[in-house]
Amino acid sequence: MSEHLPPTIDPIAAARWQQAAPAQSPWLHEEVGRRMEARLQWICRTPGTWCDWQPVRGGMQVHAALAQRYPQAQCYVVEPVPRMQTVAQEQWAKPWWSPSRWGGAKTLMEMPAAGSVDMLWANMLLHNQAQPVQMLKQWHEALAVDGFVMFSCLGPDTAKEMRALYERMGWPAAGHSFTDMHDWGDMLVQAGFAEPVMDMETITLTFASPERLLQELRELGCNLHPQRFSGLRGRAWLAQLHAAMGEHLRVDHSEGQLALSFELVYGHAFKPVPRVAVDSESSVSLDQMRSMLKQGREQGLR
Repeated sequence: MSEHLPPTIDPIAAARWQQAAPAQSPWLHEEVGRRMEARLQWICRTPGTWCDWQPVRGGMQVHAALAQRYPQAQCYVVEPVPRMQTVAQEQWAKPWWSPSRWGGAKTLMEMPAAGSVDMLWANMLLHNQAQPVQMLKQWHEALAVDGFVMFSCLGPDTAKEMRALYERMGWPAAGHSFTDMHDWGDMLVQAGFAEPVMDMETITLTFASPERLLQELRELGCNLHPQRFSGLRGRAWLAQLHAAMGEHLRVDHSEGQLALSFELVYGHAFKPVPRVAVDSESSVSLDQMRSMLKQGREQGLR
């Protein structure tokens, strides 16, 4: 398994998008987050500490719903981009004089210590990562043993109508490739997780005009394909695109609106007790030893 899946992401363009993305949560991200939050009803364990990874883009309303679901749990917010950090601070950081700081759970704007959180939440993030396994390993490191990750991202059938249109017109790829859910399961195992559970669903959105559809796509992301068109498009090309969208994306059963599909992938996995390779000479970190001893005591009490 390659650590560079999906293979058609330009790393430089991905880094630029992370810096330039709007500091707000797109509607689709909030909707996907609500659907993923509903799945927590099947998780028996209540986290005492949890981490929301890049929630400004991932869903600020969903973050509030999670805080309400786990009112006594301490929360960490990870936002590596300064512009996003500012928004997160304004949204969730409480001043020292606020009465709400005197009791209950706190929200910390920092990276959690290794092995310190029970749940790691990442909504609609991984499909824009040039090195997703590296990010999965960061999540694995932050989680405590028996902690779990919940994430969502776009799947390969997303915007298939636009991809087909670009191919029909003979234009370069409309966007970079998205990873299949089965590959995400393999990468979770590669990153050290256990018992991955993957699921997917498709949402079809309709838009009244080509302009409204393109506006929604710009808020969601940009084309990170290495072979994307490298120049600036003119008004004549944009008019041609609008006409092609009106011809090929319009559906009669939606009062003539334009339809676009989004494949949504959901992932869930646990961090298992670390295993020590049996060699003639083996080394174990102190944290690993503590985790194994703690697990052994808990199993002995069952």
